[in-house]
Amino acid sequence: MTNSKTTAAARPATKKPVRAKKFRCPYAPEEIEEIFRRFSIQRPEPKGELYHTNAYTLLVAVALSAQATDAGVNRATRPLFPLVDTPEKMLDFGEERLREAIKTIGLFRNKAKNVIALSQKLVADFGGQVPRTREELVTLPGVGRKTANVVLSMAFGIPSLAVDTHIFRIGNRLKIAPGKTPDEVEDKFLSIIPDHYLFHAHHWLILHGRYCCKARKPECEKCVIADICKSPEKSWDVPAPLVELPPQVF
Repeated sequence: MTNSKTTAAARPATKKPVRAKKFRCPYAPEEIEEIFRRFSIQRPEPKGELYHTNAYTLLVAVALSAQATDAGVNRATRPLFPLVDTPEKMLDFGEERLREAIKTIGLFRNKAKNVIALSQKLVADFGGQVPRTREELVTLPGVGRKTANVVLSMAFGIPSLAVDTHIFRIGNRLKIAPGKTPDEVEDKFLSIIPDHYLFHAHHWLILHGRYCCKARKPECEKCVIADICKSPEKSWDVPAPLVELPPQVF
């Protein structure tokens, strides 16, 4: 006769699957809706501030903007892009001349190398055209998920969220989409941003971080969501007047 206790003890223990913790946003859905509603009134048609003339020059500009300011990149690319607005022209231009043209941008040597390499791959694998999928874009040298998302959104009108330093800071500072990596912050933002605001959300968040919720000292008194914000760093509770801002100047 089999002892049930012995059988149970001999049976190997079954491990329960480890489930990822479900993200609980501290903001109610109506608060999220109100945040982006206010952003939409403040900037009805937000624009990226990198100078470009087509999908290719946008791709190059975003690749050059890593660890650099948009203004600094624009100073180098405004005289450059009228000369080289296709990967074929960039290859004719050459890495040495490119280095000279972008030498005011941080990490310019490595960036020049990547731009030439991605131009070569565009010509060899994509017929000189910028691909329209994230999976293809990230195969290009020097192009990561953030760069791919910017290109998808700005060049092809495909809603996406590119997590740069500003969006990463806002996600964590406001506790609205906290994460240790840009991918974590992106996933959490995408899980809460209403679909009808997703297309412009990328630019609204970047511009809010660049001009209001600044890294060193957030200007809470100028913030249109000061009353909703749950940041422990918040220094002001009264929202700024909700008016449309002057057109962006690049």
